[in-house]
Amino acid sequence: MSTRISAPLKAPRKTGVRERAAETTRENILRAAIKIFAKHGLDGGSIDQISKAANSHDRMIYYYFGNKEGLFVAALEEIYRRFNDAEAALKLDTAQPLVALKQVVQFILQYYKKNPEFVTLLNSENLHGGKHIAKSSKAREYSSPAIGVVDQVLVCGVEQGVFRKDLSSRDLYMMIAALGYFYQSNRFTLSAFLGENLEAPATFKQWEAFVVDAVQRTVVL
Repeated sequence: MSTRISAPLKAPRKTGVRERAAETTRENILRAAIKIFAKHGLDGGSIDQISKAANSHDRMIYYYFGNKEGLFVAALEEIYRRFNDAEAALKLDTAQPLVALKQVVQFILQYYKKNPEFVTLLNSENLHGGKHIAKSSKAREYSSPAIGVVDQVLVCGVEQGVFRKDLSSRDLYMMIAALGYFYQSNRFTLSAFLGENLEAPATFKQWEAFVVDAVQRTVVL
């Protein structure tokens, strides 16, 4: 009687291995795209430059993002997501509204400084009239949490009788963002124009203190 020898069983593929590899590839491409687009803009940054920086292949960019424009939209979405994640990690002391507001102002200004690609990419998109971010289904999702943080502080300040009641959280957010964004976006030309280095830590801290004071004066009764 012959004995049937069974073929050795193959070890089952670990669940999610391919999925994790695909996500890693996509994340690497996004990181590379943000760097390349921040340096060269949408028109100057090429698919070839990005795939090489990501240690990937052109076809993978087309597979995940469709084309260069699709990748640019995804890069814009990603920088907004990073900003929201960082802001969400803030531990605000809303029992002290002025302190909490100072924390928000410092966070926004310091985030722009530490992440210059955030400002550079938005500058590039504004040169294109915002037509790419307008195609994003996630843009509004990212704006609500950002303004929501300011609204939370503003509401607490009003409830405690510290802040004015006639303020819009949107307007206050735009005030903070504008003061931080302008400094970061124009730091090189302003340094030449004003004859001082705006990238110097002491100069930045002085501006940060000025913005905190200006914002707090705006909201207090």
